[in-house]
Amino acid sequence: MLDVATLVERCRQGDDLAWEALVRRFQSRVFGLAYHYMRNAEEARDVAQEIFTRIYQRLDTFEGGETFMPWMLRLARNVCIDSLRRRKARPPASSETGDETLRMAAMGPTPEDSASARSTRQLLYRAMDRMSESDREILLLKEIQGLKVEEVSNLLGIPTGTVKSRCNRARIELATRIRRLDPSYGT
Repeated sequence: MLDVATLVERCRQGDDLAWEALVRRFQSRVFGLAYHYMRNAEEARDVAQEIFTRIYQRLDTFEGGETFMPWMLRLARNVCIDSLRRRKARPPASSETGDETLRMAAMGPTPEDSASARSTRQLLYRAMDRMSESDREILLLKEIQGLKVEEVSNLLGIPTGTVKSRCNRARIELATRIRRLDPSYGT
């Protein structure tokens, strides 16, 4: 498996197979980020395609001094925010939650395990929906996407101490909201 820097360089040289490998490596992460912003699986798929189009168009602007992941997530975040702004300007004809369309067939887990995981995921999404946008974004970038504090700081343009305190506060708030939605959770 090639490292990301090699894939990026080959993509810049027009290697279609390298581009396909890069997309495959990051498609679930990009979709997950888009879904957290869009809250609808179909819209998230559309936005994820737009994100990869922008990544391809802007590969020459990636300087390699930073790691690829924060650069990609910054670009993805900006595409999601732009899409949300367009959606506010033109509201959709119907608003659906994407939870039902997000279900994907998985090999291995029992139906009980799948139902339990789906229930936990829905509880998490409901709790996160009740959080402020900034707290939800901090959790998404740091805890779900796995970025380092410094990377989140650079991405959002806020001090690292602020990232740490907001993340801690957001985790506490999320736990509180989950307990309020389901007092029996975790017992």
